[in-house]
Amino acid sequence: MTIPRRSYRLLLNRHAGTPGVVVLPESGFRRAKEEITAWPGYAPTPLLALPELATAARVAAIHWKDEGGRFGLGSFKALGGAYAVMRLLQAELARRGLANAATAAELAEGGLREETRKLTVTCATDGNHGRSVAWGAERFGARCVIFVHAGVSQARRDAIARYGAEIREVPGTYDDAVRAAQRTAEAERWFVVSDTSYAGYTEVPRDVMQGYRLMAEEAAEALDQPPTHVFVQGGVGGVAAAVSVQMRARYGAAAPRLVVVEPEQAACLLASAEAGQPTALEGELDTLMAGLACGEPSLLAWQELERAAFAWMAVPDESAVDCMKLLARREPKVVAGESAVAGLAGLLLAARDPFGRSMLGLEEGSRILLFGTEGATDPAQYARLTG
Repeated sequence: MTIPRRSYRLLLNRHAGTPGVVVLPESGFRRAKEEITAWPGYAPTPLLALPELATAARVAAIHWKDEGGRFGLGSFKALGGAYAVMRLLQAELARRGLANAATAAELAEGGLREETRKLTVTCATDGNHGRSVAWGAERFGARCVIFVHAGVSQARRDAIARYGAEIREVPGTYDDAVRAAQRTAEAERWFVVSDTSYAGYTEVPRDVMQGYRLMAEEAAEALDQPPTHVFVQGGVGGVAAAVSVQMRARYGAAAPRLVVVEPEQAACLLASAEAGQPTALEGELDTLMAGLACGEPSLLAWQELERAAFAWMAVPDESAVDCMKLLARREPKVVAGESAVAGLAGLLLAARDPFGRSMLGLEEGSRILLFGTEGATDPAQYARLTG
């Protein structure tokens, strides 16, 4: 199996292992796990062994957590956005004295629909998070408005609108859409359900990230041996931080080395690590990995990753296409969208490079865990890229 050579950037985290704040308390995860695993249609997603890629990378094992079938929404984000919508509606109904302890079942059954339909939830999205929020709003009875930038494909917009959400396009990047959603929510008294956090806005994103932890918990439950390394996508950092917290909670001092991988055109976490503080990127953030086209780190995610990530990588778009093709042409086929394969790309690029292997401690006995965070969420684009 041929792995094309590509350039990449690698930065070891000089602060790895230093103590820090508790970003995601265990009580919150237990609550999220108990709730989400009780939802209709819940089932752990598959954990696939990729032995031929392990041989090519000269490591002992590679396991791929395939999130393409999660709740029928096509990505892991089904775990976060919908859960946060439910939690927000429960809190707001209680605050208004309308239902002190509404359950997910009561919300879904429509008994409180007269009240919940007066509430509007909103967010910005590159595709997957907005779909989860829209699904949660439809299921639990709220109105939903989703903000997108021009780079979000029509197929991804249609997938969101299918759940009854209104779509509004704003000029600029994902981060501009985040700001537009926030401004509109303040003016209209809507409720932002974002997967990124910033000063003064952390509780809803914390619920989103607690939901994401379930994906990492399922993977750990399915493994016979703990991984030595986890390569995981960056973006604003929410999923990487959730995986980091769960790996540390599960394995303690034996937690795997966490390598955070971003597109080279949108590597805000790597830039923040270089600067020693959260750093926003300027410009178009023009990357094929649309779900990772983020220029500003999430505050909560950074608080975890600045001390828990072992290393940061930035990889070119071409490496994502390489990996999509590798997975599509193996037997059995693995369907992975553009934003799902950044971790695999980082692993394969580092594994064939003596410098990368040495810096990350990749050896023939290494066991790698990857998260395939989305399926073909834009089927036409997937077909074009994989041929």
